[in-house]
Amino acid sequence: MRLTFWVGFWVFLLDQVTKYIVLYPLDLQTRLSIDVLPPLLNLRMAWNRGVNFGLFSGADMRWVLIGIAVVISALVLYWIHKEKVGKWAYVSAGLLVGGALGNVVDRIIYGAVADFLNMSCCGFENPYAFNVADITIFAGAIGLVMFTGESKKKA
Repeated sequence: MRLTFWVGFWVFLLDQVTKYIVLYPLDLQTRLSIDVLPPLLNLRMAWNRGVNFGLFSGADMRWVLIGIAVVISALVLYWIHKEKVGKWAYVSAGLLVGGALGNVVDRIIYGAVADFLNMSCCGFENPYAFNVADITIFAGAIGLVMFTGESKKKA
């Protein structure tokens, strides 16, 4: 369980540090875009007030989304604590919880999640932006699916 907290702590810290760097020293909120390795990696400022890909961004769901993220994080921690799992499940839980809490802090401070990473390739221009927390939430969720469950225990 300690591994989950350490992974979550470092994910949360990395997420918040990267957001601070792009918002303030790089001033992406004013510049709006910075080409890093076009078209593969670009910084594009986007304030996400909704859920994934800006869904429901027109509704004021800030506190609902904060509550959902906190409840899901608590349930994941409880589940990981109660179920007999291996190292990778603890890491996956830390990735998910650290990322979720990183986005919660954004919603509390800014009223929206700061998204800034944009990747395109091979003639496809991606209109969406994301952040470190989004990557770790996705990786953590996939990891929890892969590294938990009855079939994993028996194997």
